[in-house]
Amino acid sequence: MAYTRVFQSGNSQMVLLPKEFRFNTARVEIFRRGDEIVLRETPASAATIFDTLVALPDDFMNDGREDTVPLERKTL
Repeated sequence: MAYTRVFQSGNSQMVLLPKEFRFNTARVEIFRRGDEIVLRETPASAATIFDTLVALPDDFMNDGREDTVPLERKTL
């Protein structure tokens, strides 16, 4: 089991996460589950995906895509 320290900063508390608990995101969910406090990466939702699509520039993929020709395969 790993342990860490709790720091006070104004009206907020901070917890230093050890290296093995680092997140690969800038935002996490936090909630209580019984006597536990849980931090987890925010799961992707349809709203997040649509927000990302709306944020794309108007000229995104104006030139189309350069796909490779599909492979020809024997029928079954």
